Amino acid sequence: MTVVEDRIEMAESDNTSTLDEMFERLEQMPVPEGYKVEIVEGTVYMSPQRDTHWDIILDIVEQLRTKYPRKRVKSDVRIDYPGHLNGFATDVTVIAEGAVRTAGGLWRYEDVEFVAEVISKGTAANDYGPKKTAYALAEVPVYLIADPYQGRCHIHTQPKGDAYTVETRVAFGHEVDLTGTVVGLTLKTDEFPRD
Repeated sequence: MTVVEDRIEMAESDNTSTLDEMFERLEQMPVPEGYKVEIVEGTVYMSPQRDTHWDIILDIVEQLRTKYPRKRVKSDVRIDYPGHLNGFATDVTVIAEGAVRTAGGLWRYEDVEFVAEVISKGTAANDYGPKKTAYALAEVPVYLIADPYQGRCHIHTQPKGDAYTVETRVAFGHEVDLTGTVVGLTLKTDEFPRD
């Protein structure tokens, strides 16, 4: 192993260790029920889950369940992504078939096939910014942002480096065609509420 590889391995190890410590401390804090907690670029975010937010998440999960078994569809489960201290609890995640958890009990970002985030006003900048960058770096094939304030979905595909090369926008009420992606189905948005 070269010095550079050793340093990279040490940095990644320190990053995971620090994230674990941060989440351990958060678990000891009295987080109000109905709040989602994530760490984005080393900053802790706590955001309330509104009805609109939950209704869209549930709608996406129910549609994914027509194709995927329950064990592959996750919501608000911590997955550590590339970048500085990124421990996300994504609104909806689809894990690859045959994926196994790490020794620490976490899913690996390398096994994520699909991610959906539903925009909350206070954390929207994360979903459109550093989280999108982290998902691209992780080579997540499909990243969907459902934005109830805009009344549209943003579908990001074909990750390359720290960006997605294709973005498609679909207004609520129209279908999101993911048949040409690893997801392999069409999502209906006609029941997605707006804020």
